[in-house]
Amino acid sequence: MTGIQVRGLTKRFGPVAAVTDLSFDVTPGTVTGFLGPNGAGKTTTMRMLLGLVTPTSGTATIGGRRYADLPRPTATVGALLDGSGFHPAHTALDHLRVYARMGGYDAGRVERVAEETGVSAFARRITRELSTGMRQRLNLATALLGDPRVLLLDEPGNGLDPEGIAWLRGFLRERAARGCAVLVSSHQLAEVEQVADRVVVIQQGRLVATATTAELAGARSVLVRSPRTDLLRTCLPAEGGEVEEAGSGALRVHGLTTEQVATAAAAHGVPLYEITPERPTLEKAFLHLTKESR
Repeated sequence: MTGIQVRGLTKRFGPVAAVTDLSFDVTPGTVTGFLGPNGAGKTTTMRMLLGLVTPTSGTATIGGRRYADLPRPTATVGALLDGSGFHPAHTALDHLRVYARMGGYDAGRVERVAEETGVSAFARRITRELSTGMRQRLNLATALLGDPRVLLLDEPGNGLDPEGIAWLRGFLRERAARGCAVLVSSHQLAEVEQVADRVVVIQQGRLVATATTAELAGARSVLVRSPRTDLLRTCLPAEGGEVEEAGSGALRVHGLTTEQVATAAAAHGVPLYEITPERPTLEKAFLHLTKESR
């Protein structure tokens, strides 16, 4: 199975370091979110993986090979880097047919990817009339022509409506379930949190963190509201919980589940007005990490 390997990757444009000593993996069967502020080096890294930018040092390989050394690149890697590159007078179907001929794929493959991505609904429309969301779907269809085992997607949700975002989420999970290695750069952190198995966070071209989404977001807590927080401060630590103030009449409890908190409160006759499980969001973790690394 084919994955992505980045090792000690560095790219300098004159005095400017776009990427510095970057290393990470994207394994088959997983979706990896590639996160960082604007200008962090995400697109440059993806372009180095595709051989469009030459590294100053280090390696960026697909299945252990440089993109240029792959015997049939589009059958291994499908990429979406931007929404341009359409002939304004071609229909969406014409566009797919041209790229299919370039890659050596038959007409049946064009029909399958058009159906899979929803392009068939506007296949006869010329590309200059397409919305941004339609262009994104057409770009995805083009990337899928070779039925690749690796996907490199830079902001694939741009321009998609809520229905399209939900479709994209299912599409990415389905490709991973087939054994594909999927690397997705996105600023839509709530969507990344729902779909990604792991995340790679970079800042100013350097690795800040790589972890599962659950590890990066952090441990769960429980928000409790009660008129007897004084009793909760006593009984919950005895059950192994850590308690902190969370406003008037409220406590935040770490280390216990909602069931454990409710059971302890009931055992001590403490009335509860609210008990809500909480989990730090990926967005909060991302903002914290990138702020710390400045």
